[in-house]
Amino acid sequence: MATDIANMKVACAYIRVSTDKQEELSPDAQKRLLIDYAKKHNMSLLAENIYIDNGISGKKADKRPEFMKMISLAKSKEHPFDIILVWKFSRFARNQEESIVYKSLLKKNNVEVVSISEPLIDGPFGSLIERIIEWMDEYYSIRLSGEVLRGMTEKALRGGYQSSLPLGYKMNKDTGIPYIYEPEAIIVRKIYKEYVAGHSYLEIARELNALGYKTKRGAAYEGRTVEYILSNPFYYGAVRWNRQKHDDHTIKDVGDWIIVMGKHPAIIDKETWDEVQHLMALRSRPYKARAAGHMKHWLGGIVKCSDCGASLMAGLNATRYQCGNYNKGKCSHSHYIKTAALEEAVYEAFDRVMQNPDELHYELKKASNEANTNDRDMILNQISKLSDKEARIKQAYRDGIDTIDEYKENKQIIDNERKALEAQLYSLKTSEADSSDEMLQNITSVLGIIKDTSKDTLTRANAIRSVVDHCVYDKENDKLEVYFFLQK
Repeated sequence: MATDIANMKVACAYIRVSTDKQEELSPDAQKRLLIDYAKKHNMSLLAENIYIDNGISGKKADKRPEFMKMISLAKSKEHPFDIILVWKFSRFARNQEESIVYKSLLKKNNVEVVSISEPLIDGPFGSLIERIIEWMDEYYSIRLSGEVLRGMTEKALRGGYQSSLPLGYKMNKDTGIPYIYEPEAIIVRKIYKEYVAGHSYLEIARELNALGYKTKRGAAYEGRTVEYILSNPFYYGAVRWNRQKHDDHTIKDVGDWIIVMGKHPAIIDKETWDEVQHLMALRSRPYKARAAGHMKHWLGGIVKCSDCGASLMAGLNATRYQCGNYNKGKCSHSHYIKTAALEEAVYEAFDRVMQNPDELHYELKKASNEANTNDRDMILNQISKLSDKEARIKQAYRDGIDTIDEYKENKQIIDNERKALEAQLYSLKTSEADSSDEMLQNITSVLGIIKDTSKDTLTRANAIRSVVDHCVYDKENDKLEVYFFLQK
């Protein structure tokens, strides 16, 4: 049959294969059918006018680059084609609203969208059928999305693992259950311990970077990385899913999250994790120093309940203290104590260690950019890794992979790293020398301030917090334990 050149229309073809597991033709199969259709219907279809979005969802048009390129050309002054061929209308769009918008825009530019497998009759009845097909495509998309969501939800509720594992874990391929990977888990424990000790996200990140530690992806630590690790329930044994939206990665409402206990072992106990969440909530509020007249009492917030760990709260006129959780019905044991008796117990604790230095126990806290006393093992571990690196570069030179100059350069880098770590280790050992005299001097000075009733509340509060991390009051045994620290 002769080709009618005079009446030949210029066509383009749009091909899309989506990401979901559905029965659909491959891009090559769709392309072959569209080319055959164009030939049979007297249309010119050039290879440059075939647009393919492969492995992309049809829900949002602006997420399909080839589709947007085709629409842009269709409405341009050049008007390079008259018809857009698709295998099915669902390839053009899965969203009826967008389908109508783009088809209307194309119609204004005299461009028609034709589905080669869904022929329509002319007139209003044909338009109605087209709308019904679009509605069915959108309904199928919504239903498919819902089925996938329900399937993933069911797996999450059974404690399944659907995303990449966080720092500190690796997957057991035989059981499908993550196990603790100790070289990374030690970092996680350090992060939690440092945060409870009062260090900020940024301070912890700087210290980890100074020690040469990397994230799961091999990058340097940032404040937000530390914050994410501290807020991840995976570390106490739970699985969290459906936290983020996949399209823009924004955080969903907490009510939409799925958190269930998994089968993997915990790195952090639940009590510590809960304490960290409480501290994160408190520290996220902008700090405003309260005037002395607005602070009920200088011991407020520093004395803890021996049963539940909550702070003892000053009552009316600050004449008594009681466990905050007990007041809320969350703690079953009263820790009521008169303020005067609590003050006297604090004074006695100070006097006791001053008179008997051998009973003085305190934590040595380092500045945020230095290694803490519990970092010795971590530094030794890093030094041990350097020996492995040295062996590898030596082997690379022996195998002829590296030149002698490259070997010397790499060897120098390792030597420099080793010297830096050894310097940190030496500094750590030096700082651990007995600082009892300094600690006792500080305690003596602070006791003088907190016993001076002429000092305002805030001054006394700041003074005790300079040497006391917290106190624990045991009502049953009428005992107050004071936990001192020395800032170096």
